[in-house]
Amino acid sequence: MAAGSKITYQEINASPGFYLGLGIAGLVALTGLAAAYFMESNGHHVTGMNNQIVWGAPHVFAIFLIVAASGALNVASIGSVFGRTAYKPLARLSGLLAIALLVGGLAVLVLDLGRPDRLIVAMTKYNFKSIFAWNIFLYSGFIAVAGVYLWMMLERRMNKYSGAVGLVAFVWRLCLTTGTGLIFGFLVARQAYDAAVFAPLFIALSFALGLAVFLLVLAATCALDNRPLGDDIVRKLGRLLGVFVAALLYFVAVQHLTNIYATEHHGVERFILLEGGVITALFWIGQIILGGLLPLVLLFHPALNKARSNLYLAAALVVLGGLAQLYVIIIGGQAFPLVLFPGMEEKSSFFDGVVSTYSPSFPEIALGLGGIAIAGLIVIVGLKVLRFLPASLQGERR
Repeated sequence: MAAGSKITYQEINASPGFYLGLGIAGLVALTGLAAAYFMESNGHHVTGMNNQIVWGAPHVFAIFLIVAASGALNVASIGSVFGRTAYKPLARLSGLLAIALLVGGLAVLVLDLGRPDRLIVAMTKYNFKSIFAWNIFLYSGFIAVAGVYLWMMLERRMNKYSGAVGLVAFVWRLCLTTGTGLIFGFLVARQAYDAAVFAPLFIALSFALGLAVFLLVLAATCALDNRPLGDDIVRKLGRLLGVFVAALLYFVAVQHLTNIYATEHHGVERFILLEGGVITALFWIGQIILGGLLPLVLLFHPALNKARSNLYLAAALVVLGGLAQLYVIIIGGQAFPLVLFPGMEEKSSFFDGVVSTYSPSFPEIALGLGGIAIAGLIVIVGLKVLRFLPASLQGERR
């Protein structure tokens, strides 16, 4: 698409690929709902969660979707807020994907409450000293702001306001991701948490995960709908993804180096970095190597970053690395016990000083995948009924 040319948006076609995607997403979503019903009917004793590890695999998937939702909107922000023309044709898809991912993540959280009607309590009674209460406003407000943002982009007469609304959306999603990170940053009852660095770390994580998911969704949609997708825009997104991955690795290094410097955190750092078994393997192999260093090589090595397949592989690895990182943060952070009396050993019938174990059950995995499927259904249906995607993304725009 040449610079200065008019952008033509079209709905996706009702092709076999459309019905295949709709069917797979619907089946996985129904499986997730069945898993939620099974856990609600039988109690959470059928899961791997226990009194020590109360946030399990569903929370890993939920926070993954919530964080990725914030980052997915970054593409629209770059186009309307920062004036980068190359990203403007992708802004509508960016807004749709952001709303879909957040709805999918919140669906997992609500269905994992044991009794979903408890959401009414959370919506009517607020403890403003709790970061969870603030996040209710941040999440619901994000959907509203992103919805208005989409309206400004879809309605031609409202296009002139898209920059101002986009700025509000940009600030709001920074607040949303900060609030999600501070769930752990403000939590003093776990040795691995209680650190302000979780706020910028989650912002960097959202940028990387959101863009990686966006790139994969864009590639899959264009391929299944036979829409031209130029190498130029894919390479631009790939370079930007590399920058975000590098920033994420930087904040991860700051987090662990800060903990290593403080004597009180030596135990939890030894657990995560050296002695945590599955947690340690997920950190070094899943998060650092596969989710960080290898994508950087694929995205920046001149002999590798010219192949589009390598850019897609890098995005997929970033997604898997993000899931591994959230598993390490959420599960690993709960597994290591709080040091109640530094420098002393304690033992009681309440598992004080004992490292907890956790194995995710099938219903938990099914519920988490169901949230991803719900997001997929929203995107697929949205692309079919409204004009979110340009007819062509071939050519160069600056």
